[in-house]
Amino acid sequence: MGAVWHKQGLLLTAPLGPPWSASHVALPTIGEIGAGERGEAADMYVATRDSRGRSWIARARLDLGGERPCVAALDPEPVLAPGALGAFDDAGVTPSCVVRDGDETRLYYTGWSLGSSVPFYLAIGLALSRAGGPFERVSQAPVLGRTATDPFMTASPEVHRDGDGWRMWYVSCAGWERAGDDVRHRYHLRHGTSRDGIDWQTTGEACLDFADEREYAFSRPTVLRSGEGYEMWFSVRGEAYRLGYARSSDGLTWDRRDAAAGLAPSAAGWDAEMVAYPHVFEHGGRRHMLYNGNGYGATGVGSAVAA
Repeated sequence: MGAVWHKQGLLLTAPLGPPWSASHVALPTIGEIGAGERGEAADMYVATRDSRGRSWIARARLDLGGERPCVAALDPEPVLAPGALGAFDDAGVTPSCVVRDGDETRLYYTGWSLGSSVPFYLAIGLALSRAGGPFERVSQAPVLGRTATDPFMTASPEVHRDGDGWRMWYVSCAGWERAGDDVRHRYHLRHGTSRDGIDWQTTGEACLDFADEREYAFSRPTVLRSGEGYEMWFSVRGEAYRLGYARSSDGLTWDRRDAAAGLAPSAAGWDAEMVAYPHVFEHGGRRHMLYNGNGYGATGVGSAVAA
């Protein structure tokens, strides 16, 4: 039934230092956990923005051997840069999920491109690292872009190995609407399956939808197996992002229990205005959460641990 999270403060702030990191560290995503100087460590992937506002994917080494996680090192070069001119990800790339499969590490990400009638388009991309080598895109096209069942945009996948196949929970835009002189997206969460993790089949049905008319956007979900079912953490946006939580017996039909999310904005400081983009992982018999606060990652990445 969810958890009560104890905040541990800021873990990483922006800018990171290189010229491709002028602001933001967003969407923290844990990859592989292995040996570190003080015990175990993990690769943490984040999105950072250059002076033109384009997102790049950076990687830090996260030390898990102390009372709280701490950043031990930062890769001097980005893991993934914006795509080729005119590609689906030429305006930026943001991490969403990292999956180990044999000697291959899969980085599922969101690619950004700019629009005219609407501000931007999103689609799901995939880059592979083999035997610890650099990440390379499987294609200059998305692995899940706009289709008949997802006609507006797709983004923010959470991908799991499932027996001989794969399954994915992801953000899909249900449409755009006028909001005064602006336009505003409406996106919820959907589910897909695949035999190889590259070619995906989707139904177009929401597996997690808006609670009321004030909500209009879900963030990247984190899904963990729990007993005979699944748990999901996400953030959902009305006036500002707030943490949400849901449970499911099959991963398809979800019961929202946001009151059990267990983490709210602080009274003041870097995460007083919003709590966004949670990533939950298990280590040392405890659950840890990485998340962003104010400004969609402008104020940095924080950590929390479950009671």
